[in-house]
Amino acid sequence: MSNTKVLPLLEPEAVAPCCPPLTERPLTAEEAERTAAMFKALGDPVRLRLFSLVASHEGGEACVCDISDVGVSQPTVSHHLKKLREAGLLTSERRGTWVYYRVEPSVVAAMGQMLGTMG
Repeated sequence: MSNTKVLPLLEPEAVAPCCPPLTERPLTAEEAERTAAMFKALGDPVRLRLFSLVASHEGGEACVCDISDVGVSQPTVSHHLKKLREAGLLTSERRGTWVYYRVEPSVVAAMGQMLGTMG
């Protein structure tokens, strides 16, 4: 008798683009607002560093305890992580006393898709 359990495969989530590639057509006002909020969130060096730490962390997620050493106080780290969540770039999950962050892959893929057709 085996204790092996077969888990179902999950279908990959479809990328919900934030907007079309920039060379395809002009952005609507709504698309520009949504996209600007994402880029604005990444426009701060501490936020960009935190985003990079989460994105490059083993397993694709990071505990706040593993990424807090970015040269600012813990409340400032929490503020920046909140801004990244509000912009839709990160998701978070509380596990006990720690919060774990994960990059939102569909949003990042859509942003890359939008910029990928340039040049």
